[in-house]
Amino acid sequence: MQQPDQLLTEESGSILTLTLNRPEKRNALTPEMLVRVHEELRFHAFENRVRVVIIRGTGDRAFSSGYDISAIPTGVSPEVAKLLQNKSPFELAVESIVDFPYPVIAMLNGFAFGGACDLAVACDMRVAADHVQMGMGPARLGMVYFPEGLQRFVRTIGLPRTKEMFFTARRYKTDRLKEMGLVDYVLPRNELAAFTYALAEEISANAPLSLRGIKRILNLLSAPASLDDQQQAEAKKLVQASLESADLKEGQSAFLEKRKPVFKNS
Repeated sequence: MQQPDQLLTEESGSILTLTLNRPEKRNALTPEMLVRVHEELRFHAFENRVRVVIIRGTGDRAFSSGYDISAIPTGVSPEVAKLLQNKSPFELAVESIVDFPYPVIAMLNGFAFGGACDLAVACDMRVAADHVQMGMGPARLGMVYFPEGLQRFVRTIGLPRTKEMFFTARRYKTDRLKEMGLVDYVLPRNELAAFTYALAEEISANAPLSLRGIKRILNLLSAPASLDDQQQAEAKKLVQASLESADLKEGQSAFLEKRKPVFKNS
Protein backbone atom coordinates (compact mmCIF):
# COMPACT_ATOMS: atom_id res chain seq x y z
CA MET A 1 0.00 0.00 0.00
CA GLN A 2 1.40 3.37 -1.02
CA GLN A 3 2.26 5.66 1.87
CA PRO A 4 0.66 9.13 1.84
CA ASP A 5 2.83 12.07 0.89
CA GLN A 6 4.46 13.47 4.03
CA LEU A 7 4.47 16.99 2.61
CA LEU A 8 1.51 18.36 0.70
CA THR A 9 2.07 21.35 -1.58
CA GLU A 10 -0.46 23.77 -3.01
CA GLU A 11 0.33 26.81 -5.11
CA SER A 12 -2.44 29.38 -5.44
CA GLY A 13 -1.48 32.51 -7.29
CA SER A 14 1.67 33.80 -5.63
CA ILE A 15 1.12 31.88 -2.36
CA LEU A 16 2.63 28.44 -1.70
CA THR A 17 1.29 26.26 1.12
CA LEU A 18 3.43 23.46 2.53
CA THR A 19 1.46 21.11 4.78
CA LEU A 20 3.19 18.72 7.17
CA ASN A 21 1.15 15.57 6.60
CA ARG A 22 1.52 12.80 9.18
CA PRO A 23 -1.72 13.17 11.17
CA GLU A 24 -1.40 9.68 12.65
CA LYS A 25 1.92 10.81 14.20
CA ARG A 26 0.73 14.34 15.05
CA ASN A 27 2.67 15.58 11.99
CA ALA A 28 6.00 14.59 13.53
CA LEU A 29 8.96 15.75 11.46
CA THR A 30 10.91 13.11 9.55
CA PRO A 31 14.13 13.41 7.57
CA GLU A 32 12.14 12.70 4.40
CA MET A 33 9.65 15.47 5.17
CA LEU A 34 12.39 17.96 6.00
CA VAL A 35 14.32 17.17 2.83
CA ARG A 36 11.10 17.74 0.88
CA VAL A 37 10.68 21.14 2.54
CA HIS A 38 14.22 21.99 1.46
CA GLU A 39 13.65 20.80 -2.11
CA GLU A 40 10.33 22.61 -2.51
CA LEU A 41 11.71 25.90 -1.22
CA ARG A 42 14.84 25.60 -3.33
CA PHE A 43 12.73 24.92 -6.44
CA HIS A 44 10.38 27.84 -5.83
CA ALA A 45 13.24 30.20 -4.99
CA PHE A 46 14.66 29.41 -8.44
CA GLU A 47 11.30 29.64 -10.24
CA ASN A 48 10.57 33.03 -8.60
CA ARG A 49 6.75 32.76 -8.87
CA VAL A 50 5.92 32.53 -5.19
CA ARG A 51 5.82 35.68 -3.05
CA VAL A 52 4.73 34.15 0.28
CA VAL A 53 5.04 30.65 1.75
CA ILE A 54 2.70 29.31 4.44
CA ILE A 55 3.76 26.26 6.46
CA ARG A 56 1.09 24.43 8.45
CA GLY A 57 0.17 20.98 9.72
CA THR A 58 -2.67 18.69 8.70
CA GLY A 59 -5.77 18.97 10.88
CA ASP A 60 -6.33 21.36 13.78
CA ARG A 61 -4.64 19.49 16.62
CA ALA A 62 -0.95 19.68 15.73
CA PHE A 63 1.32 21.88 13.69
CA SER A 64 3.88 19.21 14.58
CA SER A 65 4.80 17.25 17.69
CA GLY A 66 8.51 17.64 16.90
CA TYR A 67 11.27 15.56 15.37
CA ASP A 68 10.62 11.84 14.89
CA ILE A 69 14.07 10.39 15.57
CA SER A 70 12.93 6.89 14.60
CA ALA A 71 12.33 7.86 10.96
CA ILE A 72 14.95 7.21 8.28
CA PRO A 73 15.35 9.30 5.10
CA THR A 74 14.50 7.55 1.85
CA GLY A 75 14.65 8.38 -1.82
CA VAL A 76 16.81 11.50 -1.67
CA SER A 77 18.52 12.75 -4.80
CA PRO A 78 22.32 12.37 -5.18
CA GLU A 79 22.64 16.13 -4.78
CA VAL A 80 20.71 16.13 -1.49
CA ALA A 81 22.58 13.02 -0.33
CA LYS A 82 25.80 14.98 -0.78
CA LEU A 83 24.37 17.89 1.22
CA LEU A 84 23.37 15.51 4.01
CA GLN A 85 27.02 14.61 4.51
CA ASN A 86 27.53 18.06 6.01
CA LYS A 87 24.07 19.09 7.23
CA SER A 88 21.18 17.25 8.83
CA PRO A 89 17.75 17.26 7.15
CA PHE A 90 16.56 19.65 9.86
CA GLU A 91 19.39 22.09 9.14
CA LEU A 92 18.63 21.93 5.40
CA ALA A 93 14.95 22.70 5.98
CA VAL A 94 15.54 25.52 8.46
CA GLU A 95 18.20 27.20 6.32
CA SER A 96 15.90 26.97 3.29
CA ILE A 97 13.16 28.74 5.26
CA VAL A 98 15.49 31.46 6.51
CA ASP A 99 17.13 31.96 3.10
CA PHE A 100 13.95 31.78 1.01
CA PRO A 101 13.88 35.13 -0.80
CA TYR A 102 10.31 35.97 0.22
CA PRO A 103 8.43 35.91 3.56
CA VAL A 104 7.53 32.57 5.15
CA ILE A 105 4.61 32.36 7.59
CA ALA A 106 4.09 29.58 10.12
CA MET A 107 0.35 28.94 10.45
CA LEU A 108 0.23 27.27 13.86
CA ASN A 109 -3.00 25.31 13.63
CA GLY A 110 -2.03 23.15 16.62
CA PHE A 111 0.73 22.53 19.14
CA ALA A 112 4.40 22.81 18.17
CA PHE A 113 7.06 21.25 20.35
CA GLY A 114 10.81 20.73 20.08
CA GLY A 115 12.11 20.82 16.54
CA ALA A 116 8.69 21.93 15.26
CA CYS A 117 8.79 24.95 17.57
CA ASP A 118 12.27 25.76 16.25
CA LEU A 119 11.03 25.32 12.67
CA ALA A 120 8.28 27.86 13.35
CA VAL A 121 10.80 30.28 14.86
CA ALA A 122 12.82 30.05 11.64
CA CYS A 123 9.81 31.49 9.77
CA ASP A 124 9.46 35.24 9.35
CA MET A 125 6.03 35.42 11.02
CA ARG A 126 3.92 33.15 13.21
CA VAL A 127 0.11 33.14 13.36
CA ALA A 128 -1.43 30.87 16.01
CA ALA A 129 -4.85 29.48 16.85
CA ASP A 130 -5.88 30.27 20.41
CA HIS A 131 -5.67 26.63 21.56
CA VAL A 132 -2.01 26.25 20.55
CA GLN A 133 0.78 25.34 22.94
CA MET A 134 4.51 25.56 22.19
CA GLY A 135 7.61 24.52 24.07
CA MET A 136 11.21 23.37 23.94
CA GLY A 137 11.95 20.33 26.08
CA PRO A 138 15.63 19.41 25.55
CA ALA A 139 16.40 19.93 29.27
CA ARG A 140 13.57 17.57 30.22
CA LEU A 141 15.05 14.93 27.91
CA GLY A 142 18.67 15.39 28.97
CA MET A 143 19.82 17.03 25.73
CA VAL A 144 21.98 20.10 25.07
CA TYR A 145 20.34 22.03 22.23
CA PHE A 146 22.35 23.08 19.19
CA PRO A 147 23.83 26.60 19.23
CA GLU A 148 22.28 27.55 15.88
CA GLY A 149 18.82 26.80 17.25
CA LEU A 150 19.47 28.72 20.47
CA GLN A 151 20.60 31.68 18.37
CA ARG A 152 17.30 31.65 16.47
CA PHE A 153 15.36 31.93 19.73
CA VAL A 154 17.61 34.68 21.07
CA ARG A 155 17.07 36.70 17.88
CA THR A 156 13.31 36.18 18.09
CA ILE A 157 12.41 36.53 21.78
CA GLY A 158 15.64 37.80 23.36
CA LEU A 159 18.12 36.23 25.74
CA PRO A 160 16.07 36.38 29.00
CA ARG A 161 13.00 34.69 27.47
CA THR A 162 15.19 32.12 25.72
CA LYS A 163 16.79 31.24 29.04
CA GLU A 164 13.37 30.88 30.66
CA MET A 165 12.05 28.73 27.84
CA PHE A 166 14.99 26.33 27.68
CA PHE A 167 15.80 26.19 31.42
CA THR A 168 12.20 25.45 32.46
CA ALA A 169 11.20 23.30 29.43
CA ARG A 170 7.66 24.59 29.95
CA ARG A 171 4.76 24.31 27.56
CA TYR A 172 3.37 27.77 26.91
CA LYS A 173 -0.17 28.78 26.00
CA THR A 174 -0.98 31.50 23.51
CA ASP A 175 -1.35 34.38 25.95
CA ARG A 176 2.20 33.89 27.18
CA LEU A 177 3.49 33.08 23.68
CA LYS A 178 2.13 36.43 22.45
CA GLU A 179 3.59 38.24 25.46
CA MET A 180 7.01 36.68 24.82
CA GLY A 181 6.90 37.58 21.13
CA LEU A 182 7.05 33.97 20.00
CA VAL A 183 3.82 34.40 18.02
CA ASP A 184 2.69 37.55 16.23
CA TYR A 185 -1.08 36.98 16.06
CA VAL A 186 -3.55 34.80 17.98
CA LEU A 187 -6.93 33.92 16.44
CA PRO A 188 -9.87 31.64 17.24
CA ARG A 189 -9.20 28.39 15.42
CA ASN A 190 -12.11 28.90 13.00
CA GLU A 191 -10.62 32.26 11.93
CA LEU A 192 -6.99 31.16 11.66
CA ALA A 193 -6.85 30.12 8.00
CA ALA A 194 -8.81 33.11 6.69
CA PHE A 195 -6.65 35.56 8.62
CA THR A 196 -3.38 33.89 7.61
CA TYR A 197 -4.23 33.79 3.91
CA ALA A 198 -5.48 37.39 4.00
CA LEU A 199 -2.15 38.36 5.55
CA ALA A 200 -0.31 36.43 2.85
CA GLU A 201 -2.35 38.14 0.13
CA GLU A 202 -1.59 41.55 1.64
CA ILE A 203 2.14 40.80 1.64
CA SER A 204 2.17 39.24 -1.83
CA ALA A 205 0.53 42.34 -3.34
CA ASN A 206 3.66 44.36 -2.55
CA ALA A 207 6.59 44.82 -4.90
CA PRO A 208 8.62 41.60 -5.30
CA LEU A 209 11.89 43.53 -5.48
CA SER A 210 11.07 45.24 -2.20
CA LEU A 211 10.10 42.00 -0.45
CA ARG A 212 13.28 40.25 -1.59
CA GLY A 213 15.51 43.17 -0.72
CA ILE A 214 13.96 43.83 2.69
CA LYS A 215 14.12 40.18 3.73
CA ARG A 216 17.72 39.88 2.59
CA ILE A 217 18.81 43.02 4.44
CA LEU A 218 16.94 41.99 7.59
CA ASN A 219 18.70 38.61 7.46
CA LEU A 220 22.04 40.39 7.16
CA LEU A 221 21.21 42.72 10.06
CA SER A 222 20.11 39.88 12.32
CA ALA A 223 22.94 37.51 11.45
CA PRO A 224 24.60 36.47 14.72
CA ALA A 225 28.30 36.71 15.30
CA SER A 226 29.85 33.36 14.45
CA LEU A 227 31.51 31.28 17.11
CA ASP A 228 35.25 30.96 16.61
CA ASP A 229 36.79 27.53 16.03
CA GLN A 230 37.47 26.94 19.72
CA GLN A 231 33.91 27.92 20.70
CA GLN A 232 32.46 25.74 17.93
CA ALA A 233 34.47 22.79 19.17
CA GLU A 234 33.34 23.40 22.76
CA ALA A 235 29.67 23.64 21.73
CA LYS A 236 29.93 20.50 19.62
CA LYS A 237 31.52 18.64 22.54
CA LEU A 238 28.72 19.69 24.90
CA VAL A 239 26.01 18.61 22.45
CA GLN A 240 27.73 15.30 21.70
CA ALA A 241 28.24 14.52 25.38
CA SER A 242 24.51 14.95 26.01
CA LEU A 243 23.63 12.71 23.05
CA GLU A 244 25.82 9.95 24.47
CA SER A 245 24.69 10.34 28.09
CA ALA A 246 22.73 7.94 30.27
CA ASP A 247 20.56 10.91 31.23
CA LEU A 248 19.33 11.25 27.63
CA LYS A 249 18.28 7.61 27.59
CA GLU A 250 16.52 8.11 30.93
CA GLY A 251 14.81 11.25 29.64
CA GLN A 252 13.56 9.46 26.53
CA SER A 253 12.33 6.47 28.57
CA ALA A 254 10.55 8.71 31.07
CA PHE A 255 8.86 10.62 28.24
CA LEU A 256 7.59 7.42 26.61
CA GLU A 257 6.51 5.99 29.96
CA LYS A 258 4.86 9.29 31.00
CA ARG A 259 6.76 9.52 34.28
CA LYS A 260 9.15 11.96 35.90
CA PRO A 261 12.78 11.30 34.86
CA VAL A 262 15.48 10.49 37.41
CA PHE A 263 18.66 12.12 36.15
CA LYS A 264 22.07 11.12 37.51
CA ASN A 265 24.29 13.68 35.77
CA SER A 266 26.01 10.99 33.72
